[in-house]
Amino acid sequence: MVINLQASNREDWLQKRKQRIGGSEASAIVGMNPYMDNNDLWEIKTGRKEAGVSDNVLMQYGRDAEPYIRELFKLDFPQYKVFYEENNMWVNDKYPFAHASLDGWLVDENGRRGIFEAKTTNVLSSMAKEKWKGAVPQNYHIQVLHYMMVFEADFAVLKARLKFDYDGEIVLHERHYFFERYELEADIKALEEAERNFYQYVIEDKRPPLILPNI
Repeated sequence: MVINLQASNREDWLQKRKQRIGGSEASAIVGMNPYMDNNDLWEIKTGRKEAGVSDNVLMQYGRDAEPYIRELFKLDFPQYKVFYEENNMWVNDKYPFAHASLDGWLVDENGRRGIFEAKTTNVLSSMAKEKWKGAVPQNYHIQVLHYMMVFEADFAVLKARLKFDYDGEIVLHERHYFFERYELEADIKALEEAERNFYQYVIEDKRPPLILPNI
């Protein structure tokens, strides 16, 4: 069963998320998070260190922009019903180790359930540009798979707002990436197994073999 625990405020949400693996953390388990490895995440989940709070300028920009990105998506894609609640936290009794905090959830014209994910990023290097070429960066792809798993979504849409700086000239690109569950079942299953195995190390308080980020 999928339910929304609905934290009462951001502080309550931050406390609740410590107990399970979140979408932005899942990529660390499989070596696809550029900011931390699986041992870093294990230390956080076992209480050995605190999770870093994402309050830098770029992260704050993303949070502030999210409601506007969601509203633009509603205008551009009226075939979807779009839902959102502040401090949402979805859990699923099939996956007691995981939670999903969504930028939105969708229902299409056929009644299928989906997730909505919003991303903003400054593309500052050719390497970063390459990661967005024809696809989304690996850590964001894993995040979408994690959300589809927990929410039992049939599909997902990621709306990205990419900012390029060409010698002081700011150029903005909007891109939309669509994911169908039937095409990703094997990947979702593999991620579920990796997360389940990782969380067993948390339960046993045993450090997992190190997986360095594949950047």
